Amino acid sequence: MTNTKISLETSRDWLVKLVTSETFIYIIKRLLQALLTVFLASALSFFIMKLSPGNYVDTLRQNPKISPERIEEITRQFGLDKSWPEQFGFWLKQIVTKGDFGTSFVYQRSVSSLLWERVPATLFLAIASLIITWAIAIPLGILAAVKQNRLTDQVLQVLSYAGQGIPSFITVLFLLFFAQLTTPLFPVGNMTSIDHAELTWLGKILDIAWHSILPLIALSVTSFAGLQRIMRGQLLDVLRQDYIQTARAKGLPENRVIYVHALRNAINPLITLLGFELAGLLSGAFITEYFFNWPGLGKLTLQAVLAKDQYLVMASLVMSAVLLIIGNLIADLILKAADPRIKLEDLN
Repeated sequence: MTNTKISLETSRDWLVKLVTSETFIYIIKRLLQALLTVFLASALSFFIMKLSPGNYVDTLRQNPKISPERIEEITRQFGLDKSWPEQFGFWLKQIVTKGDFGTSFVYQRSVSSLLWERVPATLFLAIASLIITWAIAIPLGILAAVKQNRLTDQVLQVLSYAGQGIPSFITVLFLLFFAQLTTPLFPVGNMTSIDHAELTWLGKILDIAWHSILPLIALSVTSFAGLQRIMRGQLLDVLRQDYIQTARAKGLPENRVIYVHALRNAINPLITLLGFELAGLLSGAFITEYFFNWPGLGKLTLQAVLAKDQYLVMASLVMSAVLLIIGNLIADLILKAADPRIKLEDLN
């Protein structure tokens, strides 16, 4: 009985510390702010869709095989005969009460089911690109700073300027041309092969990885170039600080000065950019997914916009906003873990 009482008291103390901790309060605050952000994003996307000329029913009217009676039935089915505020209010009510984002006009399916099918493919592409970009750009940025104004630095500078200067769609087109020249070495189209279901679990992983090589390169080039330059600039700035000169004067090894003292402070601004980097990759995935026929959220959203599939467009943009918010929140928490001196309240 005594042990049980002690255990309950310990659990209660731990819970109190958790609820009153700076990190927990910050997360709750950010989530509450996120609700307002998501609401504004959904409202903005809805009214932009409505202000654009035409709608899904207008495209049906151009088909002589569809009777006016059927068009009227479809209009009532999707609530398009109601006023704008009524349509938006009904959509929000369905989300809050039932978790229902509506039905896709084109696919005649639940929007939620369509999103759950496509989001994993986009997240895989974005997160894999993020890992590859950081794994390559950070070491090369450090190397460029250490070798400042030498041949290595100059070559890396040229590559970074070229990477940032070439538009994403040009990179994609070049990779498609390269894939055509090397066919069937690099597969283009979809994220799996025709016989994917018959492969072993290892074969399935390798199949997806092989299909994602060119899309990952296309998505990573611009991000890599920018991140490498930022890393170089930040490290050079830190290396000029007085405390770094003091550490060198004390006779510390150069590797320790760079990788322990300088890098820790130089990396903080890059961690702050992590959330925006994820958002940039998600938006850049639209182009990549379209050209490489990658079955992700970007391609689905683009098709929905062209078809005036308003509930699918709104849900897709809301999902993108949620992913952006989560990315920024994770970046802030990583920054706090990397440098405990930083107060989370100062990151708002």
